[in-house]
Amino acid sequence: MPEAPRFVGASGVFVVGIYDSPREILACRCVISIWSLTTLRVNGVHWAISVRKQRGRVGIVNQQGVYLGIDCGTQGTKALLLNASGEVLGRGYGSHRLIERPSGAREQEPSWWVDAMCEAVRQALEDAPGVQVAGLGVSGHQHGLVVLDEAMQVIRPAKLWNDTETAPQNEELLQRFGGKAAFFERFGIVPLTGYTVSKLLWMQEKEPENFSRIRHILMPHEYLNYWLTGRLCSESGDASGTAYYDVRKRCWAREVLDAVDGGTGQLFAALPELLDSTACIGTLRPEVAQSLGLPGNTLVSSGGGDNMMGAIGTGNVREGIVTLSLGTSCTVFSYSSTPVFDPTGNVAPFCSSTGGWLPLVCTMNATNVVTGATQLLGKGIAEVDAALERTPPGADGLVFLPFLNGERTPDLPEARGSLYGIAPENFTAAHLIRATVEGVSYGILNGLDLILKGRPAEVIQLIGGGSRSHAWRQLLADASGAVIQVPEEEEAGCLGAAIQAMYVVAEQRNEPVSFEELAEQLIKLRPKGTAQPRAELRDAYDKARAAYNEQLRRSYPNGLVR
Repeated sequence: MPEAPRFVGASGVFVVGIYDSPREILACRCVISIWSLTTLRVNGVHWAISVRKQRGRVGIVNQQGVYLGIDCGTQGTKALLLNASGEVLGRGYGSHRLIERPSGAREQEPSWWVDAMCEAVRQALEDAPGVQVAGLGVSGHQHGLVVLDEAMQVIRPAKLWNDTETAPQNEELLQRFGGKAAFFERFGIVPLTGYTVSKLLWMQEKEPENFSRIRHILMPHEYLNYWLTGRLCSESGDASGTAYYDVRKRCWAREVLDAVDGGTGQLFAALPELLDSTACIGTLRPEVAQSLGLPGNTLVSSGGGDNMMGAIGTGNVREGIVTLSLGTSCTVFSYSSTPVFDPTGNVAPFCSSTGGWLPLVCTMNATNVVTGATQLLGKGIAEVDAALERTPPGADGLVFLPFLNGERTPDLPEARGSLYGIAPENFTAAHLIRATVEGVSYGILNGLDLILKGRPAEVIQLIGGGSRSHAWRQLLADASGAVIQVPEEEEAGCLGAAIQAMYVVAEQRNEPVSFEELAEQLIKLRPKGTAQPRAELRDAYDKARAAYNEQLRRSYPNGLVR
């Protein structure tokens, strides 16, 4: 490494710190009271200077030490630019449109993701002009289906994770293998509505002409990787959510695809190359690098599903940590070094993108339901905290089953939202908002019980839009008995993708670093985000949750799984 340049300031000569890799972070003290970012050439090397008032330290990031994390979500794509010390240098966002039909269809054009990614990256780089990105990683919403023809063109809009139109095909596929138990015995997973495989059977039955054109099958993050690098590839984390991947053997399960295409081999031949989850898949295509304003030698990591990247971004890379994501959907998961199998299919035995497994439960109705309730009442989202603080646990008997989009856990794709127990004392906007929040919360806490198999949760890392509500955090702490913590960086998917890129760059430089070390160094907690459970309210929440589960049992006899 070249010697760090010296600069003369008002307080004398000082040497700035050099961030060169996740292991090599040097710093010096200097009295600085401004924030600036510029570039210069010293000793033949281009440097990006980053000066900030923060504990009297000055940092200088060389051209190899900046990383980009990209997260393609349902509503939009986000980008996060940070250096090897975890300092955020830039952010960006591009929105997506959504195709919705009464049949339960939820679709998007993959070109919308590309446009949104370009916009998000452009904004992030504008925040830090002159920096040189060493590596990037892509996170994407799981289970989506992107199909390409022989000319590498997208055949039809991508069906998304929350598409319930394919529920009949999912059930049909299970029956072809003899039911849930038989499918689980053979492949270690039970496909649920929304998984990728049922979308293929739907195409075969409903759009046979389009189906016949399929030559390549990708998921959202894999499509973006293809656009970036020109390489068609997959990794075990996202692949494990397709239901045509054997999570025990960590390989494609051709038998499942043969049941869809009649054994022609068409679908199996269309699968991308399987790579290790920590592999470098290449560098940017020249035209892409120019379009994005990134160096042509920027390394691209394998990326992964949003939950897998969110696990990395919350430090959920070793056993004993729980991550709960309150977004459009709600997920809860905990890293495991061994496979966790559930023959009911309620717990997805997904692989992690760090070499282990990530048992996960997903519910399809979360912040979107709460936002919908506040809008219906003519309230802002800020009213959620006020409503929770003004009403008691259980909302005075008002129970809301929040299945506006059907449901995955429990597996009720045809279910719809229901409100029970309306009475004069609870017929208020505040009670309805509380009942909505409680309905979402009890559903995911039921899922957490399945993952932990009766063991109490001690600490839960809370991410997603719902984590911004202090009253919702407190409700989760009181109802679960766990300490709720909120990572300082809200965009866990972006951060996880960037950390994976750091890991890959370090490997390529022959300077290996573990995910545990990176998590310890880079993931900080929001100072005022912690909620401690209040023991005096636990009994009230236990009763409220029991009332919710009783109503769920009455409405859907097979809906409550223990």
